[in-house]
Amino acid sequence: MTMHKLQPTGLVLAALLALGACSEKSAAPAAPAAAPAGTQLKLAPTTIADTKAVGAEVTTRDQAEARARIPGTLASLDVRAGDTVSKGQRIATVVDARLGYETGAASAQLAAAEAEAVRARADLVRIEDLYRNKVYAKARLDTAVAAARAADARAAAARAQANASASVVGQGAVLAPSSGRVLRADVPAGSVVAPGMSVATITAGPPVVRLELPESLAGQLRAGAPVMLTDGDLPDVARTGQIVQVYPAINGGRVTADAQFAGLSERFVGRRVGASIAVGERQALVVPRRFVETRFGIDYVTVLAADKQVSAVPVQTAPVADAAMVELLSGVTAGDTLIAKGPKT
Repeated sequence: MTMHKLQPTGLVLAALLALGACSEKSAAPAAPAAAPAGTQLKLAPTTIADTKAVGAEVTTRDQAEARARIPGTLASLDVRAGDTVSKGQRIATVVDARLGYETGAASAQLAAAEAEAVRARADLVRIEDLYRNKVYAKARLDTAVAAARAADARAAAARAQANASASVVGQGAVLAPSSGRVLRADVPAGSVVAPGMSVATITAGPPVVRLELPESLAGQLRAGAPVMLTDGDLPDVARTGQIVQVYPAINGGRVTADAQFAGLSERFVGRRVGASIAVGERQALVVPRRFVETRFGIDYVTVLAADKQVSAVPVQTAPVADAAMVELLSGVTAGDTLIAKGPKT
């Protein structure tokens, strides 16, 4: 019997085929990648209010000026900035030495006029008695009556002059024109003041945030429009308020409006704050704040890719009217999927 000898090449090929078959039988199919744990959110544009950043200052609806009514020297200033005053309260005193001399002269003139009136009335009584006894003629009596009336008139005029001089001296008292808190009282005692000069500034009316906007936005302002505080340390003050008044006058290309915020008080008057006001609507990517993580001053979001891989992407954010939400300005686009730390919901 003839035996055929296998060639070396055939042996190697058969071994490789056998190993390949074994590998195919033992290899298991790859499992799909699991999605990371956490709440997922697919970004989609949302219509929000279009806001404009503006400068603002905490003030009151009105401000009253306590002014000097007479010229002279400020003898005393009894209030300081921050004090609370009542309407009509005496807060300062202005003294004019010249008024003291005028008052003394008026008092002396009054005393002389009253003495003259007393003498004229006494003469009239004596002449009337002599007239009844047929000693004086009727013409003499008429002259005495006229002299007594003239003396009484001069005494009345001197009395009025003295009262007027005393009232001018009384006008040296500077009174609070309204009830409120003193904002400014920086005129030192001993200063020379003129009539109408402001000695102190006092709040009047409720506290408001006064906004100054370009006149191009005047047509878009309306009472009731929302306003949001973006910066400024105002503890216990609501971050969102509304416009209560738009002033019709435009000064220097700026329009002024007042906004009210819950918790705002007079102790914040004069403080500058940042604010934004709604001037329209626009599309934006808005997400809950818990989807944004801040590390070393940079905001990041966790983006889930199509292959279930996650990556931290730096983004630029901006506040919106809802304090629990935030707008994503850059770093992501609509359709991206974000993941927030925590269990799925």
